[in-house]
Amino acid sequence: MTDEQLLRYSRHILLPQIGIEGQENIVKARALVIGAGGLGSPAAYYLASAGIGTLVLADGDTVDLTNLQRQILHRTDAIGMEKSVSGKRTLGEINPECRVVALTERLSGQGLDKEVALADIVLDCCDNFATRHAVNRACVKFRKPLVSGAAIRFDGQVAVFDSRQADAPCYHCLFPEGQDVEEVRCAVMGVFAPLTGIIGTVQAAEALKLVIGCGTSLAGRLLLLDGLGMEWREIRVPRDPGCVVCGTAAAAA
Repeated sequence: MTDEQLLRYSRHILLPQIGIEGQENIVKARALVIGAGGLGSPAAYYLASAGIGTLVLADGDTVDLTNLQRQILHRTDAIGMEKSVSGKRTLGEINPECRVVALTERLSGQGLDKEVALADIVLDCCDNFATRHAVNRACVKFRKPLVSGAAIRFDGQVAVFDSRQADAPCYHCLFPEGQDVEEVRCAVMGVFAPLTGIIGTVQAAEALKLVIGCGTSLAGRLLLLDGLGMEWREIRVPRDPGCVVCGTAAAAA
């Protein structure tokens, strides 16, 4: 590491659980952030400021005035700009050492597979079940750890799905695809601005811990936040042996 890097990341290096080796892991890592909105904004902020080597920011939307209440990557002068491009601009000002790749599309199919295969860590910061399930399938396929978050109204949730662990569940184990689950959007139901910051920041923390190799991740656990009462609940999530994505049936297929 250079003298400037040792200074910039000195507060991480002072932590014995991280040190120079852990910080070098961060600097060498490639993170894929799906969505540059309410969750992706704080997650990307902390990944970049912490020194993640390459941050791929994927989002097919443009910045709208209604986004600015919570999507802190974007400024008023970015209205109409593609979110990933706006995010790249902001992150470059935070830490020019972080290489930000702006993908101005909603990843799917071979494009999604390619980016997940290249990544060391994947953060799902999107707002729809179809994308979440597609990202989960790709992460299981390439055995990449997935940090998943969601936030709506005053309620948030975050979990880690690490297919490198034999007994770890995947997102499909928790929310089976095709299940009758109500999908709600911020545009219709609203969202408390700081809630996205809380959940997105936890996602960044979990991602960095996995990259560093320190602490205990949220693998197999789902954290639920009631933002009105400011109460956290934890639910254990077992692996479903019959899961069509990560279970024995999928392995035999």
